[in-house]
Amino acid sequence: MNEVDTFARLPARLALHHTVQGLSLYSAIYMKNSTVFVCTKCDAQAPKWAGRCLSCGAWGTVREETPTVSTAKAAPVGPIRSPIKLSEVKGENVKRAPTGIGELDRVLGGGIVPGSLILISGEPGVGKSTLLLQVAAALPDALYISGEESADQIAMRFSRLGLKSPTLSFLAETDLGAILATIGAAKPRMTIVDSLQTTISGEIEAAGGAVSQVRGVTAALMELAKRTGTSVLAVGQVNKDGDVAGPKMLEHLVDVVVSFEGDRSSNYRLLRTTKNRFGATDEVGVFEMTGLGLMEVKNPSAYFLHERAQGVPGSAVTCLMEGTRPILVEIQALATKTAFGYPQRRASGFDLNRLQVILALMTERLGIPTGAHDIHINVAGGYRVKEPAADAAVALAVASALRNRALPNNVAAVGEVGLGGELRPVPNLDKRIAEAKRQGFTEVVSPTTYKSLKSVIEKFL
Repeated sequence: MNEVDTFARLPARLALHHTVQGLSLYSAIYMKNSTVFVCTKCDAQAPKWAGRCLSCGAWGTVREETPTVSTAKAAPVGPIRSPIKLSEVKGENVKRAPTGIGELDRVLGGGIVPGSLILISGEPGVGKSTLLLQVAAALPDALYISGEESADQIAMRFSRLGLKSPTLSFLAETDLGAILATIGAAKPRMTIVDSLQTTISGEIEAAGGAVSQVRGVTAALMELAKRTGTSVLAVGQVNKDGDVAGPKMLEHLVDVVVSFEGDRSSNYRLLRTTKNRFGATDEVGVFEMTGLGLMEVKNPSAYFLHERAQGVPGSAVTCLMEGTRPILVEIQALATKTAFGYPQRRASGFDLNRLQVILALMTERLGIPTGAHDIHINVAGGYRVKEPAADAAVALAVASALRNRALPNNVAAVGEVGLGGELRPVPNLDKRIAEAKRQGFTEVVSPTTYKSLKSVIEKFL
């Protein structure tokens, strides 16, 4: 009788026991003498390298790492603690430290909470370091730690931005142990770490920027912030998909996640929170990049409309919501006779698939043929539309371009367009209408004033 027959005759429970033991022994031998490949996006592990992660489907995120064999034992039983009744806890307002930058305070919920760890992410060159330097200059007793730039480089940028701070300290260091010791000795109110991916812990056997390194560095900074009460602002580099480089667990470890968005070809920048343990996540800050750094935009609607041409066909204004803030933007459309058998559709700042649906709707429901023209849509200012409230404005802009007639300058449009040509309501409609009228638009096309898009086009075009 061979080994296979012997294994097959074992009882199911005993066979499972031997199988688990065999797998555990194999895993221990394999993990000890080899390496593993870890996805930097979802932290999934694989025995060999692959161009695409089999767990989350991301491309180019699998990195080689040297695993550590776990020798952890069962945790000893500790002393019994006495839980408290939540109803007996008196909730108190957290004392926040204002940064001196109103748009940043707005996003954070009023300022920085002492002992918190805030992660700021964004594309290279979007202005993360510039924003952090302005914050460091505004706060007393701040410590700026950089693993990417030297003291001379930071001083040159500080001077170029016209900033002054006699209490700001700088440290060029990448070793986590030295950073923790320095923060513990200096006891700054605010510590800025630029960036997490360049900080290396000597206790972790992995290259800088690896998943295990980023996770360990973040956990150590979080423990330090809670223990000493210093607030930590850490920069997180992003990958090609725009997500924070490192494990997804990184965003769960920190208290606040702030993303800095904007096209480098445009001057405007958006600051928004995707996680905030101390406040809401529906606020957005608007900045303008200038030669003297980031300037706050107090009136975003006027900023995005200040270069709008009057009486030009193919232009329509809509109101979008960024958190609780309504912002007016201009939708531009251009229609040209197609030179090919298949008309071209291009969209900048607007979803191309949604544009295709609107054009098909205009042809079938509104009697406006679009098949003989190339249609180009652009959201002025480099803004990106992420909600269907701009549907009515896009349809009006396209109809205006096709008929070569300009909409009245005092007309704005807000509303989603259904497949039957009807105007559908959108959230915060009252706020949008109020903002449009505050900016001088006396006629606002909305589902409360018009039931169908066809009646709007017949009236104004």
